[in-house]
Amino acid sequence: MNLLYVFTFISLAACMVGGGLVFSFLVAPHRPGVIKNTPYECGEQPIGQAWIQFNVGYYLFGLMFLVFDVEAAFLYPWAVAFRQLGTIGLVEAGLFILVLLVGLVYAWKKGVLEWV
Repeated sequence: MNLLYVFTFISLAACMVGGGLVFSFLVAPHRPGVIKNTPYECGEQPIGQAWIQFNVGYYLFGLMFLVFDVEAAFLYPWAVAFRQLGTIGLVEAGLFILVLLVGLVYAWKKGVLEWV
């Protein structure tokens, strides 16, 4: 019986998403033009080609930021419930931080944190 509820909600969510996409396709105006097809760069006129290669270091630096941002998001609820978690919670948080520390050392050795 519980799987019926899950299937019902998944089907309902899929129908809502699909229905929204179909409705917007049918109702939205489609008038392409020169101005609409021009690349947009923060209010500035684009100069040169839009398809240039960026240094992969920028992406790696962004991923490192994302990893430690997620770490902070996971450790905040742990800090709030620290007294209720006891020793096992402390060990799990320590292992979590250790895994992230190993990743940080690996990235540091590979030169990811050096800004180009």
